Amino acid sequence: MDPGIGQRVPYNAAVILAGDIGGTKTILGLFSRDGKKLQTLAEQKFPSQGYRSLEAMIRDFIDAHQHLVARNPIKNCAVGIAGPVVNGRSHLVNLKWRADATRLARSLDLPRAWVLNDLEATGWGVRELPSRKLHNLTPGVRPRAGNAALIAAGTGLGTATMFWNGTRHVPSAGEGGHQNFAPRTLDEIDLLRFMMRRYKRVSIERIVAGPGLGAIYEFLVESGRCKKTARMQRVLDEEQDDNAAVSRMGLAGKDAGARRALEMFVSLYGAVAGDLALVTRALGGIYVGGGIAPKILDAIDGGAFVEAFRDKGRLRSFVETIPVKVILEPRTALLGAAARAAAGDV
Repeated sequence: MDPGIGQRVPYNAAVILAGDIGGTKTILGLFSRDGKKLQTLAEQKFPSQGYRSLEAMIRDFIDAHQHLVARNPIKNCAVGIAGPVVNGRSHLVNLKWRADATRLARSLDLPRAWVLNDLEATGWGVRELPSRKLHNLTPGVRPRAGNAALIAAGTGLGTATMFWNGTRHVPSAGEGGHQNFAPRTLDEIDLLRFMMRRYKRVSIERIVAGPGLGAIYEFLVESGRCKKTARMQRVLDEEQDDNAAVSRMGLAGKDAGARRALEMFVSLYGAVAGDLALVTRALGGIYVGGGIAPKILDAIDGGAFVEAFRDKGRLRSFVETIPVKVILEPRTALLGAAARAAAGDV
């Protein structure tokens, strides 16, 4: 639990309702802005599929925290959702309900509410993080005034640009994970051929995301680049999640094939992050979010990620000036939704 949860909020202070919506679980929170810092007043997890609508879930949350909202009515609301958002509306494939900003505002009797893509919400949350919640992969490299960008591998691969408006970064979500996969080496060309036997079109997300690690390991085995040992087969059978098994064995150095797959995944991740830095001219830095990076931080910290990030030929000297940081705070999207609501009409 966050140390700020449960703190008393001054009477008549502006209370913010924020949410981080996923297909499996949703986290809702109440916040207030104490100067420049967000204060967490309450936070609760909900099973997303256990509700017929977002509004019904929010009603249960508010009912559970009447002691806060009775004294301090909700003034602003924003939620981040793991899916594309168009005109304030989004719908997750495995949820029966959609998030709709207009309907959300009406249910809370607010003039406006915001529905954000989860990467956009994460972009808003970056500025709320203390330095201890960011792992610096490029010590000594300082950000400059200009755009920043965010890349996040989890179940899928998300991207966002954080545009510099001369005063602050304004996040805008993209769908960069669905770009075509562009191999850089002969091994990666063969990996593309391997993946093309599975998919008509191979996007980056097919490889640089959760399912990609297991696929890379299968490619290495099938192509004869490594051998699947009896021990590794037992682990794969026991784990029932090839990606988790390969990650665990690779990090522990207990299987040469898993280790090689992990190294290849990390290098590909770094290369894609470097491409994003070029596309967005991210002088302000690249932030690596999502659930995978913190879990394989030792591998990412080993140098292959940064080397692939910087391996941009004639633009290497430019990319070397861009700082890269891994986000360690799992609540960043929730904090970002709260920050977006607190900012109002910017």
